[in-house]
Amino acid sequence: MKHDRPIVVMGLMGSGKSSVARLLARELGRDLRDSDPDLAARYGGRTAAETFVLEGTDVLHERESRHLREALALTPPAVIAAAASVVDAPANRAALGPALVIWLDAPASVLAERMRSGEHRPHFEPDLEAMLVRQHARRGALFAEVADLVFDVSATTPQEVVAAVIGSLDRDASRPS
Repeated sequence: MKHDRPIVVMGLMGSGKSSVARLLARELGRDLRDSDPDLAARYGGRTAAETFVLEGTDVLHERESRHLREALALTPPAVIAAAASVVDAPANRAALGPALVIWLDAPASVLAERMRSGEHRPHFEPDLEAMLVRQHARRGALFAEVADLVFDVSATTPQEVVAAVIGSLDRDASRPS
């Protein structure tokens, strides 16, 4: 079976993008491109949180967009854990067209709890749950616009997401063209 499209895992902070993408890449034998560690490696070890504080939101989001576009161009195709911000730019949403896009969704309360355990994530505001509610209101329709598969990760483990994605890929590969 041949799966020849990039796979992009998207969602708000704390949704498990890195975990799911890592498992998918391993299962499919693909390279993993993960926004947070890739950008830290490129920009002197700075986390997204540090970039946000030192250089601002615009710089962080431009770097995240560039990461997505570069990762989408890789051959063979990679599994990409994309920053949530990339969905804001129409050019990025258009670039996702050929990819299989997976949206990991969850209630803001679940994501906020997960964020509290990760210092690498930027806390744009003191009230994480309120911030995530606003981000979901702003980005939810955009994620839905580009998503091929959607998972509620408050009720689905990363392993279950990966199994469902692999099943979807296998069904797609077995369909006559």
